[in-house]
Amino acid sequence: MKKLIIALILGFSGILSAQNSVSGTVTDNQNQPLAGVSVYAPELHKGTTTDENGKYDFKNLPNGNLRLSFSYVGYANQNKTIVKLLKENTLDITLLESILEMDEVVVSTPFNKLQSQNVMKIDHESIKTLQQKGTSTLIEGLATIPGVSQISTGTSIGKPVIRGLSGNRVLVYSQGVRIENQQFGDEHGLGLNDAGIESVEVIKGPASLLYGSDALGGVLYFNPEKFADAGDFKANFSQKYFTNTQGSNSSIGLKTSTDNWKFLARGSFNTHSDYKIADGDRVTNSRYNETDFKTGIGYSNSTFSSVLRYNYNKLDIGIPEDGIAEQSSSKDTQFPRQGIFNHLFSLNNVIFFENSKLDVDLGYISNDRSEFEDSNDAALRMKLNTFNYNAKYHFPKFGKIEAILGLQGMHQTNKNSGEEYLIPNATTNDFGFFGTANYEWENSVLQAGLRFDNRNVTSEAHGIVGEEGSFEALDRSFDSFNASLGYKTKLAEPLTLRLNVATGFRAPNLAELTSNGVHEGTNRYEIGNSNLKTEQNVQTDLNLEYKNSHFEFFVNGFYNHINNYIYTSPTGEIRDNNNVFAYIQDNAKLFGGEIGLHFHPHPLDWLHFETSFETVTGKKDNDDYLPLIPANNWNNTLRTEFNIKNWFKEGYASLNVSSTFDQDNVSGFETASKGYTLVNLGFGGTVKLGKTAFDVNLNGNNLFDKKYIAHLSRLKTDEIPNIGRNIVLGVNFNL
Repeated sequence: MKKLIIALILGFSGILSAQNSVSGTVTDNQNQPLAGVSVYAPELHKGTTTDENGKYDFKNLPNGNLRLSFSYVGYANQNKTIVKLLKENTLDITLLESILEMDEVVVSTPFNKLQSQNVMKIDHESIKTLQQKGTSTLIEGLATIPGVSQISTGTSIGKPVIRGLSGNRVLVYSQGVRIENQQFGDEHGLGLNDAGIESVEVIKGPASLLYGSDALGGVLYFNPEKFADAGDFKANFSQKYFTNTQGSNSSIGLKTSTDNWKFLARGSFNTHSDYKIADGDRVTNSRYNETDFKTGIGYSNSTFSSVLRYNYNKLDIGIPEDGIAEQSSSKDTQFPRQGIFNHLFSLNNVIFFENSKLDVDLGYISNDRSEFEDSNDAALRMKLNTFNYNAKYHFPKFGKIEAILGLQGMHQTNKNSGEEYLIPNATTNDFGFFGTANYEWENSVLQAGLRFDNRNVTSEAHGIVGEEGSFEALDRSFDSFNASLGYKTKLAEPLTLRLNVATGFRAPNLAELTSNGVHEGTNRYEIGNSNLKTEQNVQTDLNLEYKNSHFEFFVNGFYNHINNYIYTSPTGEIRDNNNVFAYIQDNAKLFGGEIGLHFHPHPLDWLHFETSFETVTGKKDNDDYLPLIPANNWNNTLRTEFNIKNWFKEGYASLNVSSTFDQDNVSGFETASKGYTLVNLGFGGTVKLGKTAFDVNLNGNNLFDKKYIAHLSRLKTDEIPNIGRNIVLGVNFNL
């Protein structure tokens, strides 16, 4: 497959040639030129900035359509598409001052529309914005997005939850390829570091049409750091300090580009001691260390664009078992602990034709996960190797209709080399194809699609039948047809309505099909079910959005019905001093939504008030509650923006009050959780001292040292509270 793709690329580069160019001037609404405006062509991974006269220039561009994004601090983003490039093209842009959030291009959906144009409501957040909230990890930052929460094990491990669904029901994409890292386990985190990631897009709802199995609950799509503008060389160093864990997060990166070639590299190291709870005690062995390295090289010309990226991530994570025991600020993990090595290679290609294009993404992920109980000999070691591919052909636009035909697949092997087996050696093969079309007229858009998938799972027999850790050979095949239909219209100039109905599916994972033994991470004996059926859901989403220059308001509502929902239930037995849980199925339903507003009063241009409320309820057909459903949350932020003369720019100060409500709607083996309110402060901006400039941020999280236990904390059963007060200081130098 790789040789075929390379041959196609080289072949087309010799056949299709173009020497098109685009130039223009960017001005403000007073017709004054704007210098330093970022102009970016996302499909070519090529950028530039305007000069002192507001002028920009792109050369060596492909035939067909070209999309350009214009962004500048304090002004609203502009995104323009030039249809059928000529040899020489002129595009002048006027940017308007921006008061509310910018309108971003959405990459995770098929037609790469602006958020405001997209049929689906997608949440887009920059990593810089999440980092300004002072959270310790990437998943903590994600959990501040309405509709997203996390299943946590202390501060080191967090699994995303989207509208009550988690684990294999939420698909994670990075560098354009799906992440596979044994995500079936509650104690298996994302395995991603926020350094070298630019932004995240959240699809809340079934996205199986675009991504296949495991996107039944939603998708987290991480966009990698952009390359430097053509002709630039940039380097930066950032450092954070966390008082609670005496933690340190260091990152250094560099990048450079010519008109055709691009290169970047970034290394990061993250280390934390045991975290403190509100009374000052530390949770023993909640410490962790992380090493992360990302690099990429790209090439683009008038025919194609190709980017090769690599991400290495090493995690050394302590597993807290003794609760509040030995008090230490050491960062060396004790037993039990996890050691995880993750390698991610991605090759992203775009081949340009006269009026169409072909996207081809190839990915290889090697995940080596070990668990050490009482020595450096791994009791459990699983190696998961995954190759996946994704090809999409964008047909020439026919009138007001855009259409895409796609092909996706995955080949995955799991091998055990430790003494214990949690899941058997197995091979998984996926294959799927889909078609989708977008029809736009006046103020309305209609989008529809259809998809077919097949997943085949085969596993090896192991052990003695009837004993712990034994597995019978398995050979199962799962098929699914899925469809989606979305409609967006402007009811009035500032008022937008979106209505989406989509189906999704998830094939049972290996743990659910084959488990037979004590899962140390969950402290229970789990028994799989080889006869499990495919989960299949239908979800209806309604979004109403009002937006003008000083006020934003949104309401999201959803109803999600899932046939054959898979979950664990206690059998009443005890084996090896652990309660026995078996995987069973039942029909289920989840419903709820999010509501929020962002108010910017005039003429107080420096003041912002944001508030949001999120709720989800999950039930089985018999009206019993589903497990692991997050509690309702009400989040309020008051934020000011300011400059202090010429030495402090883009300054901000924020007060956040987050109230989590009681969670009494629990399943039979869960316990209810008390509500709590956390107060957080933030301050930051860019300091300029002569020719030296650096960014600084100071955050106080859980400022009043509130003692609380989150409902989705895996340490809840041992009555271990979440993290107490944490002061975070961060600086970033552009070298």
